[in-house]
Amino acid sequence: MQSLIIVESPTKSRTISKFLGKNYKVVASFGHVRDLPKRDFGIDVEKNFEPKYVIPPKAKKVIAELKKDAKAADEVILATDQDREGESISWHLAEALGLKNPKRIVFHEITKTAIDHALQSPGKIDMSLVDAQQARRILDRIVGYKISPFLWKKVAKGLSAGRVQSVAVRLVVEREEEIKKFVAQEYWQIMALLKKQGAKNNNQDFQANLIKKDGKTIDKLAIKNKEEADAILKNLEQAEYNIASVEKKETRKNPLPPFTTSTLQQTAANKFGYSAKMTMSVAQKLYEEGHITYHRTDSLNLSQQSLADAEKFITDSFGKNYAQIKRYKAGKGAQEAHEAIRPTYAQQAPELLKNNLDAAKLKLYTLIWQRFIASQMVSAVFNATSVEINANEYTFGANGQILKFDGFLKVYPMKFTENEMPELKEKEIVELVNINPSQHFTEPPPRYNEASLIKALEKHGIGRPSTYAPTLSTIQDRHYIEKNEQKRFFPTEMGVIVNEMLVKNFPEIVDIEFTAKMEKELDEVAEGKDTWEKTVRDFYGPFAKNLKEKYEDVPKENLDIKTDKICPKCQKPMIEKMGRFGRFYACTGFPECKHTESIIKDPSMQAEKLDITCPKCKTGHMGAKKTRKGKIFYGCDTYPTCDFALWDKPVNKFCPLCKSILVETKSKKVKCSNKDCDYAELV
Repeated sequence: MQSLIIVESPTKSRTISKFLGKNYKVVASFGHVRDLPKRDFGIDVEKNFEPKYVIPPKAKKVIAELKKDAKAADEVILATDQDREGESISWHLAEALGLKNPKRIVFHEITKTAIDHALQSPGKIDMSLVDAQQARRILDRIVGYKISPFLWKKVAKGLSAGRVQSVAVRLVVEREEEIKKFVAQEYWQIMALLKKQGAKNNNQDFQANLIKKDGKTIDKLAIKNKEEADAILKNLEQAEYNIASVEKKETRKNPLPPFTTSTLQQTAANKFGYSAKMTMSVAQKLYEEGHITYHRTDSLNLSQQSLADAEKFITDSFGKNYAQIKRYKAGKGAQEAHEAIRPTYAQQAPELLKNNLDAAKLKLYTLIWQRFIASQMVSAVFNATSVEINANEYTFGANGQILKFDGFLKVYPMKFTENEMPELKEKEIVELVNINPSQHFTEPPPRYNEASLIKALEKHGIGRPSTYAPTLSTIQDRHYIEKNEQKRFFPTEMGVIVNEMLVKNFPEIVDIEFTAKMEKELDEVAEGKDTWEKTVRDFYGPFAKNLKEKYEDVPKENLDIKTDKICPKCQKPMIEKMGRFGRFYACTGFPECKHTESIIKDPSMQAEKLDITCPKCKTGHMGAKKTRKGKIFYGCDTYPTCDFALWDKPVNKFCPLCKSILVETKSKKVKCSNKDCDYAELV
């Protein structure tokens, strides 16, 4: 008897195979095996939104092989991931392979214990989870396929809209509007440098900030200008500084809970500069190789065994006084049946895997391991001192802290400052070393980065753990938002235009509360409390009616801008047109004359011409250019008429083997630009 186990990826199948004997064959489906058609709507609205699923061309060969394996096996076990998407893949596999009663197993980690336990108690496909995923897919298809053509007709061809992505774009656009409307407000702060009387060294100096007047707290913006600051300084010219109060106490810094999907993405972005897409890609590999638990989760739950393993490791490594087992509770709506992201084995410290993991995997694994171990350790303890100093009717405040016991900081380093205060007593007189007023201005809210945008999506209930990375990736690929040099998001002109069109005409599609409400409805479908058909129907009715009205009422946006440029080919005027990737120059003689030119508004983006004729069009010249992210490449100066481009610097020589242009590499070699040709020579 042989059992066939089907998973998504070859890596996952290899890892699971290590734990099983000859009675099991583990194969991969290579991801999704059925989906809605690419070029058709694929949903029959008249037949209760019945979806038309097709097998993509790339999956047909896989399906054929799986059918052979399934026919030869005594039983088929579906072991796809444990979330809604994984459940949906299992269902699609069952449908595509014609399986009548396949077994379904789920596990949070790929370990022998977990696999054995899952095989001992197999279940069935959870159709409620499948329905929830199907509802999401159909809703996204409706929005994408119905609004995108509207944008083509009213704005520009090639545009697209997404149910969750459009809300994310709106957040970025509205933050940019906040920044533009922001008016900086001047304020002043006053800081005094004080010391114990008679002190002969700087070790007895300490800083104190003005915090009160007549016992009432001074608001941050209360001192509005230099004149007000100078008036306070004048009042303090002959003041005596005496200690009003000294408070000493122990303060504790608690460890953070283990990672969820969003907090892992946020922390990896802040610490390593990883995009959400990269973080999830690396985490996927770590999971499939059996190093971490499942990485798409919003739960903070931890298994009893993992807690026991963590306690043993901490006690053995650092001492019993460092261990403190804790359970954490996630926010409302989290799937507590899942676990938080943690290492599969607490004792598998990162240094033990140095030779088995590449740099990116090791960095992310280290972060996950440290966070999990630290979450089961005692708090860090500080000796804190808080001092208030009176001077006339004003009060200054000073604070200091010294680390007393490192606790979880031994494993999970976090930034903190140690500031030792001199020994002070109440009513003690201290000397003024100097007093400095400093001018400040309020700052606008910062642009979103990867971490803060994911945090905002999670806070508003937009999307779920599996959607954050693809959402951010998609809206960048569509050129609705881009990153500046500080890796902060800003909207493109097209992003602003599309957002304005959607907000004005389809307010519910980009409404934050409506999108969050839809996520809750999908959760209800997953819990079996509602049907996917009703959820889709309730959305589609008002949406379709509004869409029909907008097609008739909304005029086409005229985004063309007149210019002084003359077409070099037909001598007709040129205009600035808006395309999917931004503005470009186009001849008004179109379609008879199809001449276009790129627009370079930033001088730093201007091409540095090389004395090399473009090998593709034979008319333009090659030049060094910069991408929007600042990366250098070499392209034809007639773009977009000619799209020839290279990452390596071309030289005015051609390959003797294939006649392609040669390029100069960083290692000072010259090689052929044709990847299929291995010709190279020393400079």
